[in-house]
Amino acid sequence: MKTYKTFETERLFIRPTEEKDAAFIFELLNSPKWLKHIGDRKVYSVADAKNYIDIKMKPQLLSHGYSNNTVIRKSDGVKIGTCGLYDREGLEGVDIGFAFLPAYEKHGYAYESAARVLKAGFEDFNIKKVCAITLEVNGNSQNLIKKLGLKFVKMIKMDGDEEELMYFST
Repeated sequence: MKTYKTFETERLFIRPTEEKDAAFIFELLNSPKWLKHIGDRKVYSVADAKNYIDIKMKPQLLSHGYSNNTVIRKSDGVKIGTCGLYDREGLEGVDIGFAFLPAYEKHGYAYESAARVLKAGFEDFNIKKVCAITLEVNGNSQNLIKKLGLKFVKMIKMDGDEEELMYFST
């Protein structure tokens, strides 16, 4: 079995999301902020979450070596969020994305994990351009994206999405 890169920071372990994370992914994808800012991914059970991991996350990991990562707090081993690099159709650059369970927001975990994943994108995966997308109403996401050093470029519309998204890039 092939092994994939994992990362750590002072407080966090960051590793590719696996089927064993299905219960956590189910909880995260059904959290109020995920549904409001990212959208309903139709993951209504742990079995759906396993399927989502297999269909939406694993293929990119197998082809690129990077994808969605589960973020785990070192102090207690609790899965608190996700942060990853996504090769999305219709975007110029590789998208960095992040989401955390409500109890773990406002503790700096999103920045800590995203800064490490961004560094990995450039240094470990030789990505030349990283971008980020977010809804205009998601001020917290915009602030984090800017803190990571990405600059607002333009408003875009992704295929299948109703709302325009803010597009940021390195």
